[in-house]
Amino acid sequence: MRKLLLASAAILGATGGLALAQTAPNPMSGKMVAPLSGGPASNNNNNAWGIANTPTGSAAAGGSSFIYPPNLVAVPDPGTVVIRLNGRVHVELGAHFTSVDKGVGGTPGVSGAGFKLNPVNLSSYMRLYPGFDGRATNGLRYGASVELRENFGPGAAPAASPSAYSNSQTVFVRRAFTYLASDQAGIVRFGQTDGVIGLFDNCVFTSGCWDGGVGSFNGGGLQASAPSGATGIPFVWLAQAGTEYSNNKIVYLSPQFFGFDFGAQYAPNMGNSFANPGSCVQASSTCTSVSSGNDPTRWLNQVGVGLRFQQTFGAVDVKAYGFYEAAGKENLTTAAYTVPSKTGLTSTFRYDNLSFYKAGVAITAMNTTFAADYIGGAVNGQLAMRPTGGVDTNAVVTGVTYRNGPITLGAEFGVVETQGDARLTGVSQRHEYEIAFGGTYNVAPGLSLVGEYMYTSRHQGGFDFANGALGAGGLTRDSKAQGVLFATILTW
Repeated sequence: MRKLLLASAAILGATGGLALAQTAPNPMSGKMVAPLSGGPASNNNNNAWGIANTPTGSAAAGGSSFIYPPNLVAVPDPGTVVIRLNGRVHVELGAHFTSVDKGVGGTPGVSGAGFKLNPVNLSSYMRLYPGFDGRATNGLRYGASVELRENFGPGAAPAASPSAYSNSQTVFVRRAFTYLASDQAGIVRFGQTDGVIGLFDNCVFTSGCWDGGVGSFNGGGLQASAPSGATGIPFVWLAQAGTEYSNNKIVYLSPQFFGFDFGAQYAPNMGNSFANPGSCVQASSTCTSVSSGNDPTRWLNQVGVGLRFQQTFGAVDVKAYGFYEAAGKENLTTAAYTVPSKTGLTSTFRYDNLSFYKAGVAITAMNTTFAADYIGGAVNGQLAMRPTGGVDTNAVVTGVTYRNGPITLGAEFGVVETQGDARLTGVSQRHEYEIAFGGTYNVAPGLSLVGEYMYTSRHQGGFDFANGALGAGGLTRDSKAQGVLFATILTW
């Protein structure tokens, strides 16, 4: 029994790399007293290296050479299971200064003109990560994982009471998947789960490991609490982005051979087919799996393949990967196709099949990681199809991360070039860039303090970012934004 309790405690925090050592209480009492290592994430302890995206690492190269330290979390002993409930509470104080702090181009007293924002914000959210990990006596590993998130209702007009604001908040499912795995065959995931991109890169190639999980360019706190017209640059690199992991798919990751591992995925549509009953009485626009109808922006039959390399050479840790993804599209059969134009309906334009490629590299030495990640091809923004005749996406994010004991510092710079608004195909394309820097201080196990600064710039000829629409009379209104935040994050 003691061996079982020790093994169970050692992996209680498998989601996100928690390493626990049992010290006394009976787990049946609902208590666990243990040292904490790491924090919660959304993926299970489900392969030979302890977690699906744990790369090789070197003590000489420093802690920042890891996504999660390998072998810090053991897999269950044969014939045992572990049930987990990890969590995260994030509270931040931020200040934003943007080009849309004052409303423009609207009706005074109704929208736009006459309105001004308070630059100071206080925000909070929670996450819960229930999970289950098991190991059969024949070595088969299996389990399931769920991510529950806090959802936020719209701002009220006129002003609501604090109680009314709170009542509009709900909890929803962001991830829900099962897995089967073995050292010899690799891992297969089924359900609402990360694809190959998210499993290959938890944050290293896209340089997002320095801010304690605030998110930075990937829907971070500064983006979430400021006006979207100024800060809403889509995270086109997709790693750990909801657009990439929220649809149901099958994902396979191979074992590692000589530093290489392979991944593949398939998804029939953009959502969860359980959404069909009730809303999908017959073939219609409400069906998740519709392949012909009135929405040519809908993609289907998503396929992706990738290859990753991870190895240490003395005091230097090297990582690299390449990935390709393609998907078909819904045929427009309820109306005639039209040529993209400023006055046209985007729902009748032609769109190209998804077809894009990604690559990343990260090199770590002396506690410092230099990384870059690129995406290009027939995609427009965050996993959206490119209008026919539009330009390819070309986007790169680079960054540096330094880790020393409880302190982690980092900086990122990203440039995004896409078609942008489909109505401006052949007229203009979108140019965006963003800069962020800051760091995290781990005060105590499970407690982190984060400080961050971000600047973003958005431009597309003939587009008005203040109103999120084509500029009246060809008006171009760019957006600029900068902000700073300080966050307290508790994880268990």
